[in-house]
Amino acid sequence: MEKPQILLLTHGGWGAALTESLKMIMGSVDFVHEIPLTPELTFSEYYALVDEYAAGMPEKSLIITDVFGGTTTNAGAKIGRERNIKVISGLNAPLMIEACTQIQYTGDLNFDVVLQQGQASVIDVVSEIMKSMEKKEN
Repeated sequence: MEKPQILLLTHGGWGAALTESLKMIMGSVDFVHEIPLTPELTFSEYYALVDEYAAGMPEKSLIITDVFGGTTTNAGAKIGRERNIKVISGLNAPLMIEACTQIQYTGDLNFDVVLQQGQASVIDVVSEIMKSMEKKEN
C-alpha cells in the first residue's frame, strides 16, 4: 500500500515555508505537497487544481487548510467529501510534525491523533509558564 500524502491548501503559499521548516526538523518530507491560493485564481480555477492533484492521492491521505471558512478550506471540504479524503483546517507546525512523523515511521496516518495534536498545540504560553512556576513553589 502506498504511504499517505499530505496536501496543504494555503493562502499565498505559506504552507511551502512551513514545509521548508519541517525539513530542518525532520529531513525529507517528500509526501507533503502544497497548492497555494493566489489572488488571480478564481474558486473554480483553484478547485480544479486541487481536484486534479487529489485524484492521485492514495488512501488515508490528508488535506490540511489554513483558514476555516476561506477559499482553501471550502475547496478542500468539497474535494474531501467527493473523494473521501479527511480534511483539517488550522494548519500549524505541531500538527504537521505529528502527521509527518506518523507517515515517516509507520507509513500510515491516524487522523484522530493528528487532529488532537493540532487542537492541543494552541496554548496560552504565559498562563502555562505561570502554572508551572506555581507548581515549583509548592
